[in-house]
Amino acid sequence: MKCSSIILVSILLLHCSCKTNSSEKDLVEQSLINIPIMKTGKTSSLTKIWIDSITGHKVEKIVNRSGSNRSFYFHNNPFLKSADGQDDLMVFSGDTPTGNQYFTVNLATKEVQQITNKKGNKRGEIVGSKTRKIFYMIKDSVFSTHIDTHKTEFIYKFNDDVIGSVTTLNADETLLAGALITKEEQEIFKKNPKKSSYFDKIYDAKLKRSLITINIKTKEFSSIYSENAWLNHIQFSPDHTDLLMYCHEGPWHKVDRIWNINIKTKDTTLIHKRTVHREIAGHEFFSPDGKTIWFDLQIPRSVTFYLAGKNLDSGEETRYALKRDEWSIHYNISPDQKSFAGDGGDPGQVARAKDGMWLYHFTPKGDSLVSEKLVNMKHHDYDLEPNVHFSPNGKQIIFRANFEGNSQIYAVDIAKASKIN
Repeated sequence: MKCSSIILVSILLLHCSCKTNSSEKDLVEQSLINIPIMKTGKTSSLTKIWIDSITGHKVEKIVNRSGSNRSFYFHNNPFLKSADGQDDLMVFSGDTPTGNQYFTVNLATKEVQQITNKKGNKRGEIVGSKTRKIFYMIKDSVFSTHIDTHKTEFIYKFNDDVIGSVTTLNADETLLAGALITKEEQEIFKKNPKKSSYFDKIYDAKLKRSLITINIKTKEFSSIYSENAWLNHIQFSPDHTDLLMYCHEGPWHKVDRIWNINIKTKDTTLIHKRTVHREIAGHEFFSPDGKTIWFDLQIPRSVTFYLAGKNLDSGEETRYALKRDEWSIHYNISPDQKSFAGDGGDPGQVARAKDGMWLYHFTPKGDSLVSEKLVNMKHHDYDLEPNVHFSPNGKQIIFRANFEGNSQIYAVDIAKASKIN
């Protein structure tokens, strides 16, 4: 049956003697019956909800407001509970006439509320779920805004003779951490705004960078570690209050990238040591319990692909093999830590995949990952990285895409919605 050339979904259910299961399936059938099956792209995005005609998974545009809307970078946690504790909220950034502002979307009701109002472009995607605040920067100053009351507080202003930033919040939400860079480095960024231009230049310059912390309550500033290297990708452990991860940024095949530092003892630890020529490890992130650091591992670059995890207690490294087309720019892990997601990549990425433009769900089996394609990303421009997140209930994967020409936010169901004949 066709309606305006859109095929309506026909759900094929197996009858079961269990009344509870039958009732649940009936509810699923009713909720999906009028959802169109469409090729994922601009037209499907404008319908706001559809079933991907290739993968059979339901996709929904979850933020419906004018302008561009962006979900967070893959390792920045955007989630917290609603004030009444009933629903999950996700914080995101959206364009407005006064600069980008932060908003929440209720993942159950899709209600959107604006959190911030200060004029100016904001940097930083730092959500404190305990304090219920978002932390960010405008120019050289750090602020926080309460998610529920929208009360904004000034926290810290960097001195005029330094260039500082904050990017992460520790486990008890008392410290912000980030970096100081030199004015010489800032000039390189200004003169070479594209990553392809500045990436090697910043690495080769070997300019001084410092890891810093700011006490949110006392406003105390501390410089905890300095090196003539591009220190980047700074993340506090979600479990260990004093443990900070950072990387030696630059061409990955030239650096032993992933490091931890104890901000009290100042002890540093290399997480993965390269063993062969052109081996790379990167795009590291903590597991939800803070016990493991996961990362993209290629031995050597663009030849053999793994998602690897280093257990911080035992020192044991787990490696799950992937096929070339399954390689993803970013990976993420489910709340129950039993499966993974990946955002794929176009042929211009490091894997040189011929058919890698998909969102994936991965399930470990032995020493490999078994993949399922969730969303066809052929009509997405990978200059905008999708940056996948599992929803707090583990049932969806949330991502950003530019199917409409600008960035918008979507969620895809991990469970397949229908059979497509």
